[in-house]
Amino acid sequence: MPFTNFDDRHFTDSEKRTINNAVDALEAALSPKMANLSPDERQQYGSVNEQNKLIINKVKDFRDLQPNLSSTDVDWTEFANDYDTRAYIQGNIQRLQSLIDGLNNAKVLHDWDNYQAALTDYDFAKYKSTTQAVGFQTKVNELKQFFTGGESTAKRPTNTAETN
Repeated sequence: MPFTNFDDRHFTDSEKRTINNAVDALEAALSPKMANLSPDERQQYGSVNEQNKLIINKVKDFRDLQPNLSSTDVDWTEFANDYDTRAYIQGNIQRLQSLIDGLNNAKVLHDWDNYQAALTDYDFAKYKSTTQAVGFQTKVNELKQFFTGGESTAKRPTNTAETN
């Protein structure tokens, strides 16, 4: 199925405002909870790998099922709060990542659509320059620098549009 002219996927001004307001509200709500680690701190604290998550989960299981086996040196209220907060954050990261993935995919399609339209316009400018129409040769000269090896745009690449 060819993807071109995504008329129904464009954002209206109202939709843009709604989304921007939602992102602003999300940023404001998360701001007091965010952490900014330096590269050294990031290295120091690292990230808990899957093996260590299993240890945390097993310690939590023991605490929940047999609290008499738990160390009195651990603040178990803080442990539970950290555990719950981490799980909550992870769930939101997954939800947000899903949105990011969807937006990146939509952006790729719009980039591709723009690129195809740009190639069509370049082909039109090349045609018009052969008719000596004013200004088209300058346009062709400016655009041809982006095409290496003198390839014709008739061999349109499947997707060379940048994805970021």
